[in-house]
Amino acid sequence: MNTLLIFFALPVATIILSIVLQKILKNPLLVAATFFAIYLIVAFAFSDSSFLVLTILYTILAYLTAVLTKWICCLLERLKCGESDRERIVETPITINNTSPCNSINLTGDARIVPNTNCRNNGRKL
Repeated sequence: MNTLLIFFALPVATIILSIVLQKILKNPLLVAATFFAIYLIVAFAFSDSSFLVLTILYTILAYLTAVLTKWICCLLERLKCGESDRERIVETPITINNTSPCNSINLTGDARIVPNTNCRNNGRKL
């Protein structure tokens, strides 16, 4: 195979496609297994057995890229939920019942902090 193809085109294609597959499959091990299967078929169909070492290296590259992509996406999701959506302020009226001549008092403007359930990672670790 051409040296430029082996050392430039295939690693760049592996990185780009592993990012895409990570976003679709959401599992770095499945991404690495997919690349290993594809490169294994290419190694035996179009090349000799020396391409097996490159198959293992490209699989490791695909796995590391998928893990890094997963980490970055989780970090961005946490930052997005942490800015203003994590907790929202809700104003509710409070009624206080007393035994005084004024039986109920409505207080408006009380602010409670309510956790937002719109974030996907609410209540679980990423």
